[in-house]
Amino acid sequence: MLARARTFTIEGLQSRPVTVEVDIRQGLPGFAIVGLAGTAVREARDRVQSAILNSGFEFPSRRITANLAPGDVPKVGPGLDLALACSILAASEQLDPARLRTHALHGELALDGRVRPCCGTLAIAQACMETGFPTLLLAPQSAAEAQLIERLDVAATPDLRTAVRVLEGGSREPLPRRREACAVAAGKEPDLLEVEGQGTAVEALVVAAAGAHNLLLSGPPGTGKTMLASRLPSILPPLSRGEAIEVTRIQSIAGTLRGDALITKRPFRAPHHSVTIAGLVGGRGGWIGEVVRAHRGVLFLDELSEFGRPVLEALRQPLEDGRVAIVRSGHSAVYPAKFMLVAATNPCPCGYLGEGDRCNCSEGTLQRHRTRLSGPLLDRVDLTIHLQRGQCREAQAAARSSATERERVVRARELQARRLRRDGLSVNSEMDAGLIKQHVRLDEHGEQLLSDACELGALSARGVHRVLKVARTVADLRGGRRVTKEHLAHALMLRADPAPEPGALARVA
Repeated sequence: MLARARTFTIEGLQSRPVTVEVDIRQGLPGFAIVGLAGTAVREARDRVQSAILNSGFEFPSRRITANLAPGDVPKVGPGLDLALACSILAASEQLDPARLRTHALHGELALDGRVRPCCGTLAIAQACMETGFPTLLLAPQSAAEAQLIERLDVAATPDLRTAVRVLEGGSREPLPRRREACAVAAGKEPDLLEVEGQGTAVEALVVAAAGAHNLLLSGPPGTGKTMLASRLPSILPPLSRGEAIEVTRIQSIAGTLRGDALITKRPFRAPHHSVTIAGLVGGRGGWIGEVVRAHRGVLFLDELSEFGRPVLEALRQPLEDGRVAIVRSGHSAVYPAKFMLVAATNPCPCGYLGEGDRCNCSEGTLQRHRTRLSGPLLDRVDLTIHLQRGQCREAQAAARSSATERERVVRARELQARRLRRDGLSVNSEMDAGLIKQHVRLDEHGEQLLSDACELGALSARGVHRVLKVARTVADLRGGRRVTKEHLAHALMLRADPAPEPGALARVA
């Protein structure tokens, strides 16, 4: 007899529908699984057989063939166990196969028949809703996460016997309580009030947060670069529901989701400088890189010059396109990667360049240090701030709290969201050349200021666009409807691009 059940497999960040077809016929006892099954799926034969027997059902002593369709999609993970077991029970007439047509199943089976949770529940629930299956059966530990998808009927099945009972129209287990948002982590969150001085750097941090701009902090050791970057999450607005679904889905598939509620706080990823290209952007086997885990949040690279140059060059595509296209042998995938890049670096290997006689680096050493950071990569940075030791002694009265600055950031982002809603965007950093022309219209004085900066060679064509986007953000923070010369001058001051001579942009502004 032939029976079919519906389930899903995870491929990268995508959920692929899978039809489990089980055929049982006379012949030598055997259990074969075909259809590009991965190692974990092939090992399901022993798990499924033990789970069926230990749940009080009969495992057929005949020839069993399980086909996982479509045959050209790789099937990975143990999440297909429950569908395989129920298909075998239906094919052996121990379960009515009619209910399998309207129910999707997902879960790993223990040897005693218990159903265990699997990674990627939110993605599975989304795919279940999109493919038209009204009910999803899965482990109780995953039920609350699946309930985040509205209008989806979720059935918690602690074991195989419960799954069979539900499929036959019997009673269900009570669902766990659903939460709308994850709890705030314990402990005090870092606050900008703890930053002494560095008023220009704090203002740059606020501008970066308001427009989701990339930021580079440069300066000697001990000037507060890492301290400032670690306080960026405290002034970022919470995720919208759509963004929260995206971030939670990624964490769920990566297996790093803690709890069963939507993530409302923007991610902050800070990989070590020894990270590889695959670790940063992703690789084979569906490995999710740091740039994808930082989607809708912040990627912080401390000691930027210590990262390998090929690793940093791999950032150029996601910084420009907001996505990562990974092509490997037999595998290709496109992952979302819209993140803010915040980096910190020393001006030289010893860190004391510009501080009198403290720097002992040779010219060759300085040149090698500069070549670690390529021009095309730096050209994708919107704001560059050089911190100095003297700025750490500024008056404490000038310090601003994270709560106050977050309010400014939220108001600025609301203005951007209303202005860019028709274009499907939400922040200024996402504007292309056409939208910049539409929303950033300079007067005669502003055009002259921008022309002067270009004539000095301080700005590339890409740099011009990025300065204009930052100027639009400065205007939003100040409540301006139009970008003025003052807004543009402030944006130029916050972008210290490599210039023919030091301070060129500052003099122009």
